[in-house]
Amino acid sequence: MTFAVPVLLGVGAVGAGSLAAVARRTFASGLWLQAVGCGLIAVGGLWSLAAGEVAGNAFTSAFDPRIGIDGLSGLFLGVLGVCGAAALVFAVRYLEPSGRGRAIASLTGLFVLVQLLVLVARDPLTFLVGWEAMTLVPAAVILVGRADEAARRTVFFYVALTHLAGVGTWVAVLLLAREGAIGDASVMTSGSGVQIAVALAALVGMGAKAGLMPLHVWLPLAHPIAPAPVSALMSGVMIKIAIYGLVRVLVEWLGVLPEWLGVLVLGLGALSAVGGVVYALFQHELKRLLAFHSVENIGIIVLGLGACLVLRTRGADEWAAFALAAALLHTVNHALFKSLLFLGAGSFERAVGALELDRLGGLIRRMPWTGAAFLVGAAAIAGLPPLNGFVSEWVTLQGLLRVPMYGGVADGTAGAIGLAALAATAALAALCFVKVVGLVLLGPPRRDVVAHAEEAPVPMRAAVVGLAAGCVVLGLAPGLLFGSLVELAPWAEDTPTTVGLELPGTGSLPTGAIALVLAALVAALVALQGRRVAAPAPTWACGQRVERSLDWTSAGFTKPLRLVLENVLRPEREIVVRAEGGIVQEVTYEGRVPHLFEDRLYRPVTALAMWGAHHARRTQSGRLGTYVGYLIALVLAVLAAAKLGVIG
Repeated sequence: MTFAVPVLLGVGAVGAGSLAAVARRTFASGLWLQAVGCGLIAVGGLWSLAAGEVAGNAFTSAFDPRIGIDGLSGLFLGVLGVCGAAALVFAVRYLEPSGRGRAIASLTGLFVLVQLLVLVARDPLTFLVGWEAMTLVPAAVILVGRADEAARRTVFFYVALTHLAGVGTWVAVLLLAREGAIGDASVMTSGSGVQIAVALAALVGMGAKAGLMPLHVWLPLAHPIAPAPVSALMSGVMIKIAIYGLVRVLVEWLGVLPEWLGVLVLGLGALSAVGGVVYALFQHELKRLLAFHSVENIGIIVLGLGACLVLRTRGADEWAAFALAAALLHTVNHALFKSLLFLGAGSFERAVGALELDRLGGLIRRMPWTGAAFLVGAAAIAGLPPLNGFVSEWVTLQGLLRVPMYGGVADGTAGAIGLAALAATAALAALCFVKVVGLVLLGPPRRDVVAHAEEAPVPMRAAVVGLAAGCVVLGLAPGLLFGSLVELAPWAEDTPTTVGLELPGTGSLPTGAIALVLAALVAALVALQGRRVAAPAPTWACGQRVERSLDWTSAGFTKPLRLVLENVLRPEREIVVRAEGGIVQEVTYEGRVPHLFEDRLYRPVTALAMWGAHHARRTQSGRLGTYVGYLIALVLAVLAAAKLGVIG
């Protein structure tokens, strides 16, 4: 029995569960069967990673369908299986056995299978088929779940942008296939035109799918409107499969890249990390805020990948492998805590109906299991010890520190900028989730429906608590996984397995000791508190009792930063004063921070494209004579070009 057997059994279980979920009678059983299948996929994938073995076919540049599993595929299969199992267990009670719910349940299983197809593909044809299906299936789920005009427009924009930018993926894969370089890095010459073209095309196509700035604008539009289990799979897994593609192309198949390409990757990572967290800070809706944090964390992953490329170019192979492992570790960590946060948001939405931050509050008292798990996820994504987000950001920081040490002036400067970006991102993420926890979990309820919210059903609770436990385990014992991740670098040597992280010249990271110190401090604070309990009393401000309308708002947390970044963010304000008889009766204030990439870049381009399409329609007269005239004009133009030597 090999690790391929659980994967095959898991695929069968997910497929059978997807079919079973179509019928009302077997709806819940189908979802449970899909969850079991995902668990088997996770077992097989992580088994492959730990064993360091290969099953199935090797990579080929021929267009003959082939599948196989190696360590890198196994890692991402493990991520897909764990997050998929949690999302499908959650869906057992989140989805209703209505026609719409059954369709979403079945399509969710299909979504898992097409993502798996990308990971096991060993030829260009199978990879590209899975890649395109991975975009279309969640679009179908969104349209099934929401049929309103806004959802249709969002899906159109999502599909259009990812397919237009996805041309880069096709160009990269087809060029690699033409050169015979899929699975064989020795074919590519460092610095050649083909190598650079493939690298740039992959950055565009796969970077767009990952949500890398400035190709990210579809992500904060599409992820929030998907059903919670599918949002978790899109943000937790789908965009990570784009990272899988980038690692295959940039690290494995292209060999050693020129320095400037590594610097470019570092720059894109820094832009995405800082830009994502800044825009997340100013969001007032929880799922949209989480979507922007996906952009931020993709930026952190790409920072590690860029450090790997630069260090590899400079011959610092050991630290290049550590930087790659840091990127992969943060990929796993982000998959866990982002799936947790989206599922938690789905529980809150089901309980209270809306996710506007200023209309929530106090949910940890009404929903203690879900609230506590969400709190763990918030602390993990904010990079707080001893959780997994802190560990992978620390390793990424160590990798970025080595870039100036081994590099020249240009890549050293890029490494320093990457360090500053990572530090700023960590600080801003902590601020953002202080806001989220304060407004969602703590404080008084801001609506009656929030005050009467009920805890989620057991399957939904189990899903988020399980993911929270994963965040704790990977925070306390990251070394159990990190050594295997280092060995995924094609040039790496065997790395010993430890509990904590041991990197040369860093003093290492004793995660267990950090956890014990923090636990001791918490116990000491609890002991010092004693049994004194504060008596509840109304809150007053400036002689006025604080009512719900005067509670602290999302804008109150972020206004100082908004004032500092005003010239960059260009916030918009609208103030309406209603007066009667010269006496002010009411003042209404509304402020927003526009998404400049969408407003200033994509909307004008979209408007121009629509204008061109409108005028191009005039050529479709419907008259046969007109079309014959077009053909004659085309033939004459070709003959003239050939006569002039423009074409041969």
